[in-house]
Amino acid sequence: MSTTWSLLLLAAVSLNAQAPTTSPAIFAKTIEPATLKQHLYELTSPQYEGRETGTEGQRKAALYLSGTLAKTGLSPVKGFENYQQAIQFHSQAWKNNKLSDKDKGLRQLWDYYSYPGLNGTNFQQNFKEAVFLGFGIEDPRYNDYKKANVKGKLVVVYDGEPVDADGRSWVTKGDSMSTWSTDYRRKIRSARANGAAALFIIDRNFKENVQTARRAIVNSRNSMAPDEQPDLNYCPNLFMNPELVKQAFNSEQIIKTRDKINKKGKPASSKLTCDLSWEFEKTKDQLNGSNVLGWIEGSDPQLKNEFLVITAHYDHLGKRGDDIYFGADDNASGTSTVLEIAQAFAEAKKAGAGPRRSVLIMLVSGEEKGLLGSQYYAQHPAIPLAQTIANLNIDMVGRVDKKHADNPNYIYVIGADRLSTQLHEINETANATYTKLELDYKYNEESDPNRYYYRSDHYNFAKNGIPVIFYFNGDHDDYHRTSDTPDKINYEKMSIIGQLVFHTAWELTNRDQRIVVDKKK
Repeated sequence: MSTTWSLLLLAAVSLNAQAPTTSPAIFAKTIEPATLKQHLYELTSPQYEGRETGTEGQRKAALYLSGTLAKTGLSPVKGFENYQQAIQFHSQAWKNNKLSDKDKGLRQLWDYYSYPGLNGTNFQQNFKEAVFLGFGIEDPRYNDYKKANVKGKLVVVYDGEPVDADGRSWVTKGDSMSTWSTDYRRKIRSARANGAAALFIIDRNFKENVQTARRAIVNSRNSMAPDEQPDLNYCPNLFMNPELVKQAFNSEQIIKTRDKINKKGKPASSKLTCDLSWEFEKTKDQLNGSNVLGWIEGSDPQLKNEFLVITAHYDHLGKRGDDIYFGADDNASGTSTVLEIAQAFAEAKKAGAGPRRSVLIMLVSGEEKGLLGSQYYAQHPAIPLAQTIANLNIDMVGRVDKKHADNPNYIYVIGADRLSTQLHEINETANATYTKLELDYKYNEESDPNRYYYRSDHYNFAKNGIPVIFYFNGDHDDYHRTSDTPDKINYEKMSIIGQLVFHTAWELTNRDQRIVVDKKK
């Protein structure tokens, strides 16, 4: 914060010491490019080594953030006096995962994919034949395994479940699908229980599912949950691109059998020839990360037990050899912005104009590992979720994408109207009144193929029925590359976005009535 604004704040205090209605604009203006730049350059310095969760660099970053919140004047949350919420992650990653057809190596993510957390420690087998077993369902209402012997064999099945010409399930005998369509683990467990050597699932939404689950496939599977013991419970399994099915098997035979099942609603199987070889080996590890928490207590005795949560993830991809993934935009930009929003609220409180409701500031780790830090918080909240009125999440706000090359003063707004029309209106009004950014809702559409609504930490609040806004600047060529560096950040743009978030937060924390959830999640 500059000396100029310090003097203005002193003036505001002298004029409004007894007036909690001081205009929020004076505090929003303390969110300045120079301080944002200072934080961002610090977080992307080599000493933090890319801030990968579970590394010394991430722990150093957590200490910097904790110290900054303390100096800013935020209080630690009860039970987290060091400002940190410790999290333990279980990590499983592929050491190798090779599928070949007639000695031709196939490509994971293009031809097939598989999850390390749903497969055993190692596997190696050649297959000259296989059994096509419909949909791989073992249910009292419909059973593909009833007359089939799959012991020691490769089993090939479709995703989902059989349906008639009207799209009605032969399992449920109705319009709604059974859990065999929504929980593929059931198929993998049944294959194991019936002695199959491996299970290949034909994924008819292959490209979309790869895009959504890419992190869990390429990096590693991380979870706070106990290990699912795949060596004991799951058959070795992978998901196939339908195009690979045409190459590796007699696809006409498979389709003919599938269509027969769908038409008659009765299980059927067929023998297949193939020349496939699959081997894999994986590693297991344990990571220790932490969320950084600090809060500002609300001034209204009737409202201070309601909390607005403002988040940004501070972890990134770390190092690969000597190469550092600095993560300037992703997401030192969001982290720095949240730090400045925190100081703006702290200044308001010092001026006797603090928020009526309480504000929880949370810098999250484990986002790059699958939104794990926010998932852990949602499962073990420092403040009960019932007392959380909304979440404002900032993830990548320092760059300009190609669409807006001629107008850097924009921000993609995602999720604002998904659960609460009031939240959307509050953000719109704050922008029209104070910041006048272009609010772009392109990625808010349910049909958005990028599915950004599901890909940052706000989603772990949204799926618990808490209204959210995700502020995002869009993709760019340096995304997840070592070239995402602080010299490419637009700090003026960041400061305006930070001011928008602050003004939206100000209204949420000072209005008489808590915003209403008026839409289904």
